[in-house]
Amino acid sequence: MGDAPTPATARMLADVGGTNARFAWQAGPGAPIDAVLTLPCAEHDSLADAVRRYLRQTGRAMPPDCAIAIANPVLGDRVAMTNHHWTFSIRELKAELGLQRLRVVNDFTALALALPRLGPADRWQLGGGEPERGAAIGLIGPGTGLGVSGLLPIHRGGRDGWLPIQGEGGHATLGATNAREDAVLALLRKWHVHVSAERAVCGQGLVDLHSALQQLDDTPGPQLTAAAITEAGVAGRDARCTEALQLFCAFLGIAAGNLALTLGARGGVYIGGGIVPRLGRWFAGSPFRERFEAKGRFAAYLQPVPVYVIDTPQSPAFLGAAEALDAALPLAGLAD
Repeated sequence: MGDAPTPATARMLADVGGTNARFAWQAGPGAPIDAVLTLPCAEHDSLADAVRRYLRQTGRAMPPDCAIAIANPVLGDRVAMTNHHWTFSIRELKAELGLQRLRVVNDFTALALALPRLGPADRWQLGGGEPERGAAIGLIGPGTGLGVSGLLPIHRGGRDGWLPIQGEGGHATLGATNAREDAVLALLRKWHVHVSAERAVCGQGLVDLHSALQQLDDTPGPQLTAAAITEAGVAGRDARCTEALQLFCAFLGIAAGNLALTLGARGGVYIGGGIVPRLGRWFAGSPFRERFEAKGRFAAYLQPVPVYVIDTPQSPAFLGAAEALDAALPLAGLAD
């Protein structure tokens, strides 16, 4: 298959996580996003190798512009992934690929930028009421890691808009609300020293929660994968898998409630990432919402805050990556 003609306005979009790198193509600003391809990160020595494979498999030449959303802090030119071995210089990657413009942003910053473009079909609501117009919006989502971001309302040049948060809230210290959770976190502290929210609320975190329950109950067994724990827990076939999954959702609720209080996210809290959508409506019956609101004197503050689970067939981070490429925003990771 030969390379297709490349319009001068074309751009490549990427959503890079610790497990998979997803690529897509956009003929120009506002054009449909298509030619989506998912490539396992472990099969490529570098991000540049994965980019070249994407272009080979889709029969395209390198476009002028590229935006990459990546599961990692983007604080300057050098990017070193937290949950994968890829490391690169943004300027050197731009030169190596022959790009005219390259923007690299945190994947949850990109996802936050996409939130205003999501419609009712792209999400479902869990509790709360109507979002407060013009209020901050929170974003959190477990996958290979735990991403945290949000949108702050801004007024610039006579127009209302949004400023995405560029932070690493998934690494904030996680707290417990009862003795069972205290015991689980004590074990995680032995294994990891610092127990951040990500240590419990991600794929590996679910595995560790299940292992901690085995040790606490003195019932050793095989270490299951996150997928196996999820499947057995949702189906109700294994009580320990169900408890591990309930703990996972409880800790996610604690972290999401903290985020809502910190941001004043009366505009709603969105849940992204790859894990929660797989739980389906089981998630609605989990301890998540109870723990989200369980903030003592401020429970009434959180009760009307809507929580939305993002559930789309295509990664909405592509929309955010395109927005990062188009918008004049004060974001890190620009190599123009």
